[in-house]
Amino acid sequence: MRQFIIFAAISIVPVLVLGLVLAGSYRTEAARRGLAEGRSEALLVAQTAVQPILDGRPLSDGLNSTEAMRLHHLASGAVAQGDVQRLRIRDLKGAVVFSDDGSGFGQRPEDEALDATGGATVVRLTRINSDSVDTGKLGPESVEVYLPLHAGPRHARVGVLEVYLPYSPISADVSQGVRDLYRNLAIGLGILYVVLFGISFWVVRRLRHQVRLNAYLAEHDALTDLPNRSLFHRRARVELARGAKLGYPTTIAIVDLDQFKEVNDTLGHHNGDRLLTAIGQRLLAHLRAPDSLARLGGDEFGLVLSNVDRPNDVLSRLREVIQQEVQISGLPLSIESSIGYVVAPEDGGDIDDLLQKADVAMYVAKRERSGVVRYAESQNHYDSANLTLVSELRHAITDGQLVLHYQPKIDVHTFEVSGVEALVRWQHPSQGLLFPDRFIPLVEQTDLIDELTEWVVGQALRDLVVFSTASPGLTMAINVSARNLARAGFARQVLAATKAAGVDAGRVIVEVTETALMTDPARAAIVLGEMSDAGVRISVDDFGSGQTSLAMLADLPIAELKIDRGFVFDIERNHAHAAIVRSIVELGHNLGFLVVAEGVETEVVQDAVAATGCDLVQGYFFARPQPASQLLARLDAVDPTPV
Repeated sequence: MRQFIIFAAISIVPVLVLGLVLAGSYRTEAARRGLAEGRSEALLVAQTAVQPILDGRPLSDGLNSTEAMRLHHLASGAVAQGDVQRLRIRDLKGAVVFSDDGSGFGQRPEDEALDATGGATVVRLTRINSDSVDTGKLGPESVEVYLPLHAGPRHARVGVLEVYLPYSPISADVSQGVRDLYRNLAIGLGILYVVLFGISFWVVRRLRHQVRLNAYLAEHDALTDLPNRSLFHRRARVELARGAKLGYPTTIAIVDLDQFKEVNDTLGHHNGDRLLTAIGQRLLAHLRAPDSLARLGGDEFGLVLSNVDRPNDVLSRLREVIQQEVQISGLPLSIESSIGYVVAPEDGGDIDDLLQKADVAMYVAKRERSGVVRYAESQNHYDSANLTLVSELRHAITDGQLVLHYQPKIDVHTFEVSGVEALVRWQHPSQGLLFPDRFIPLVEQTDLIDELTEWVVGQALRDLVVFSTASPGLTMAINVSARNLARAGFARQVLAATKAAGVDAGRVIVEVTETALMTDPARAAIVLGEMSDAGVRISVDDFGSGQTSLAMLADLPIAELKIDRGFVFDIERNHAHAAIVRSIVELGHNLGFLVVAEGVETEVVQDAVAATGCDLVQGYFFARPQPASQLLARLDAVDPTPV
């Protein structure tokens, strides 16, 4: 109510200001109209009563007896009736030649009178005897008019009429009009205020509603109407603080649906969305008031359980709730879930750290198919040191601690270096030179992989420009992760970097593992297709170790297969591996791909790989990954055989 009163008071201010401005304008216009009416009356007196009396002689010659008598008769009648307060006739020099009350003779002419002798009409609001040359008692408010007189056959200007008209009748007439205007103005402004207030009030209410809606949408998931990650973080922090203050445990859990992708692929995303909504509502119905549920993204939900002594039992029951059959578009569906959780303060007190640990536990539950898992320090390689390493990598990228080493790809037939593969290294300030397997698996679980890949692509292409001075046709292979392929703008980023470096897109090879392709084949096909259409070549790395189908090989824009080193390193003594390598080479060639063998460590292996018809080889037999300066020197070497 108080806000409504304030809004009403504020809204009326501009209306009142407008009213005051218009009222002032009306008053000014009323005064102007009053003077205009006085001028019209004076002109009527001159034209119909005074000028017909005059014979046309200059009034400086004086009035004849007839003119004087008739003027006295005119003036006395008009004054007696109250139509005129004073009437004077002046000659063309401004001197008074007639005055109904005998005033004005021998006085110095006023400026207004002299203006009228020149043909001007002067009208002003004054009082009788208010001029400096007048004597006698100050009279009522009057309209004083000076206007030229014309008389005779030639209608020549003969003098000036000075007449004082009573202002009260004019004022009464004008005031009545002004009052009508004020009344209409007040009514109009009142209506305007009501309309503007109504519109403004409606708009403000709509804006407030929109602000509330936007604030709600900013903190809630549009699909399930559950809190999103942002609101979940805030509620979790509040509950952690309350638990720390009151001394009870707080459980943070992450729930991930198993095989949810199959639901989307089989029944369509719209039915997958319905399943997520149904599960979200089902979980919400089985939580207590102090607990919180949120959709963190995709098929992940977050849980905050307040003061639970046996969280594993509670989460196991919730997992059973999720697994219960649900009807989606008339079909009965049942889906399992993997849940990882932590308990504060025992597992920590920072929400970001706790969520990271719960995420690790969830992946352990998913990998081991154990349902519900609590985080433990021994799980995987996710420990405090590795979490710190991920944090340090962000600074390493900007501080120039990363370097690229390059491993040559050798033509089996000519032994020439046809291309190189870029491999990132981290020159850690305290741990020394770190290889990719030390930090890439950690970074691939975070958004930092995008920033790292962007740096690798840019630096590799800049180095390729330098290598081109020694080997103009050299190709550059760059490894990307599944997380990179999941980002819609990744292809445009690679192509923009290629253009910025001035490198032909056909000399750039993007290497993707089979695992990355299987993560989201549809998205991978779109991103890889966009790069392939621009000329970038696509290579499948570690081929044979994954589950790539023949249909996928045919559908994806692949230009190269790299045989996994596990089949290559013992090819000379493992007949099964030798057969697999020969099959992959034949398959690749039949599909029009180049085939590269990795892990060529000895001359015997090199000869065995060459016998299969493989196109290119990589391995320590020819060269280890090396800094750019060392590679540049090697490119100029006459003998490319192993050293």
